[in-house]
Amino acid sequence: MGSGLGGAWRLRQQAGFAFLFTLLLVALLGLGLVVASELDSTLARRERELALLQIGHEFRQALARYAGGRPGVAGGAYPLRLDDLVLDPRGLKPARHLRRLYPDPITGGADWGLVRAGGRIVGVYSLSVAQPLRQDGFDEDDASFKGASRYRDWVFLHPAGRSLLPAGAPGAAASAAAAALPPEAGSAPQASFGPVPPPDPGKP
Repeated sequence: MGSGLGGAWRLRQQAGFAFLFTLLLVALLGLGLVVASELDSTLARRERELALLQIGHEFRQALARYAGGRPGVAGGAYPLRLDDLVLDPRGLKPARHLRRLYPDPITGGADWGLVRAGGRIVGVYSLSVAQPLRQDGFDEDDASFKGASRYRDWVFLHPAGRSLLPAGAPGAAASAAAAALPPEAGSAPQASFGPVPPPDPGKP
């Protein structure tokens, strides 16, 4: 009788250990999934940051080519619309300075913040107010991005447009060593920016 009770107790004890082991295993698996998800999310954000830098450089180069002029078209002007970088309407033969209008890889939207001088576009920036993961290690052209608190502070400017940025504006930190942009005929140089949405903690 006693041996029967002892055997039943051992069975219950083993079942209890098995249950606790199962709970521990489930918790470890859940923790592993959370860690893997966070790593995947971080990797995805770093990839989007790299894409933003690459696309921003293409915009910057396209603005430089547009302003540089070409046969039959004088240099010094900047586009009125981003579409003009894709199909430059000036001259007898339209030209392409940008393959296509890229979406913002951070927000996923088609809209970009625009930096204007004299009504013309001299730079672009993301509308995201999220904090970048990357805080250092930028090349010379992007040196002003160091320590930025928001992606919208990564402003991809044609170099000659930097000195027009007012204090506190996106990209203003890049203005110190920049040359002034020649004003358009009949207009004073000024900088304006596209609409910026209020911070949304749930949106990048």
